[in-house]
Amino acid sequence: MQVHRNPGPISIVRHAARCAALLCALLLLSVAMPAFGSASTGRGKPLKIDVVRDRLTLSLTHYPQVYLHGEIDAGAPQRFAALVASGRIERGSDVYLNARGDDRAAGMALGRMFRAGGMATHLGTPRQPKRASIEAKTAVCMDACLYAYLGGLYRWVPSGRDRIGFSSPQTQATRHSPDAVTYLKAMGIKDEMLGSEAWLTAEKMTASGLANNGRLPTTATYDLSAPAPRLDLRLADRKGTHRLTIQCQPGRTTVTAYDEVGIPRARQIALRGGSSYFQLGDEKRLSQPRGGAQAIGNALVIRRDLPPADLVDLISAWSVGAWVGGRSDAFRDGFTMPLQSVRAQLKVFYYTCWRVAPWPPRSKKAR
Repeated sequence: MQVHRNPGPISIVRHAARCAALLCALLLLSVAMPAFGSASTGRGKPLKIDVVRDRLTLSLTHYPQVYLHGEIDAGAPQRFAALVASGRIERGSDVYLNARGDDRAAGMALGRMFRAGGMATHLGTPRQPKRASIEAKTAVCMDACLYAYLGGLYRWVPSGRDRIGFSSPQTQATRHSPDAVTYLKAMGIKDEMLGSEAWLTAEKMTASGLANNGRLPTTATYDLSAPAPRLDLRLADRKGTHRLTIQCQPGRTTVTAYDEVGIPRARQIALRGGSSYFQLGDEKRLSQPRGGAQAIGNALVIRRDLPPADLVDLISAWSVGAWVGGRSDAFRDGFTMPLQSVRAQLKVFYYTCWRVAPWPPRSKKAR
């Protein structure tokens, strides 16, 4: 026979108190969990290095993709160097950063290896499931990671919600520490480009040169000796090396473009036999309907004679390009070379050509 007893008032109160305490604990845990999950994505975890080099990736990008995420620790450079030595990380690899850390020396050591290997740096996270949160897909490159990023030969600005910078505004002492100044100078970065703000914007990074979006500045060398002064312009970008030579002599100026795309590709484009032309700013010049480009070694070459009086248009243009047309401009092959960084050398070359082989003024209608 079972005896059922009704709980007294004191038992009811104690039970209610236990339930209330359990409910409060669950509420506190639910509030703490998002903060814990956010912190676990980076802080406290040694830097992890994932290498993606499957057939599809290499066919589309031509380079392995390397993802660095977590906290940049003292052992990170050694682990990265081991993957380079094993051949898993190749020269020219794309490095995607989603990291932080206070070990600035380790960040600089990674950056030096990026530069030595001709690697490109981006912000990015490893491939996420379709239903991953926006936070999981957002890359943050902070403190030591910023120094690593600056080691990239080609550096892309952050996009979307990705962010890069420092965890706090930089003081004068931090910016001008000897190790930082030495490293930035070796990377071709002036320390004042970083400014004093905590976070860097894409606009500031592009304007200051912290990011180059896959293209190095145009360079110029020349031989000004008579009777045929010669100027050599060179541009290196993620696709290869592009050159433009200009040689002036009495009655004629010769312009030659070399687009080093590799032997198979150069032959393929030349055999296509499309129209070829130079481009000064937005204007097409010296166009030839067919057969104006040829494959020489690993380069696609376009050569034209330019009226000497038209040399002023070339040296004053904001850019010069050389192209072989396709079905439309969207499918053409060639390059565009900005000229702002070599404006002074262009002027020196122009006046040297004028002294060596002066030309009569052109008609206003002549183009």
